[in-house]
Amino acid sequence: MSLIDLQNVTHYYGTHCALQGVTVSLAPGAIGLIGQNGAGKSTLLKILLGLVRPSQGTGAVLGRDIRGSGSELRGRVGYMPEAESFVPGLRGVDLVSLAGELSGMPRKQALRRAHEVLSYLGLEEARYRRSEEYSVGMKQRLKLATAMVHDPDLLLLDEPTAGLDPDGRDSMLALLASLATRHGKSLMLSTHLLGDIDRVCSQVVIVDRGQVRGVGRISELRSEYRGRYRLRWSGVAASFLDSLRSVGVNVDVNGRPDEALAEVPDGWPARRFFELANGSALTLREVHPLEEDLEAVYHRLIQA
Repeated sequence: MSLIDLQNVTHYYGTHCALQGVTVSLAPGAIGLIGQNGAGKSTLLKILLGLVRPSQGTGAVLGRDIRGSGSELRGRVGYMPEAESFVPGLRGVDLVSLAGELSGMPRKQALRRAHEVLSYLGLEEARYRRSEEYSVGMKQRLKLATAMVHDPDLLLLDEPTAGLDPDGRDSMLALLASLATRHGKSLMLSTHLLGDIDRVCSQVVIVDRGQVRGVGRISELRSEYRGRYRLRWSGVAASFLDSLRSVGVNVDVNGRPDEALAEVPDGWPARRFFELANGSALTLREVHPLEEDLEAVYHRLIQA
């Protein structure tokens, strides 16, 4: 069973189309949701949580219909919002316990789980402090605790590293990666920080102006970029470059005398570069396959 399965989901706010024709099927695991502000990420999260019913389309989360299972979904999905959602004067443990009760847990069980989750997240010593006394990093962990207290099958995380310093960001990302890998928790991490996605997630959904531009495993999206090499040499390259072009290799020298980018046909063996270089007035110094990072994947797909 897919974790998330959406078919042609479209949503309007008045006349503004926030999402258009979203169709995705995602397996359990860690999923990145990428897009700039206003791309439609928050609307998609609210639909997955059952808080917003889409204007058009159908779908299911954890096998539950997104149109008629809102309360049931919220019992199985944890949500960490970007904005603070604390009750002034309430202690950390009481806030997390309240979140558990609102998710349908009995009061004693919710309180016990609140202590367990806060200890796991490193907030055991601060659990009796009022939430407004927490640092920014502690507040982010407290929000995560309220999302985790009822042991949901899926965590929806909206900008979980927002406002954190580098050490706090590293700590939060390590924690999320541990939840996904060591504890088998499925999560969707919504952010515009592509490095966060790269460190935690194996799947990605790329959203731009309300439309999904790319979806799937990050490794597979990157594989579409294979077949590109950086070549460096010493000597005169004219005959070598002509030989490459004659066998279907696209070569971009961009005015450089000793370097080129080469895009090769399918099935091209790297040794072929050296074979073509034999007899030419140059010596190949480097044949380096290019690897596409997530930022390059993102820009390639939204510009397609």
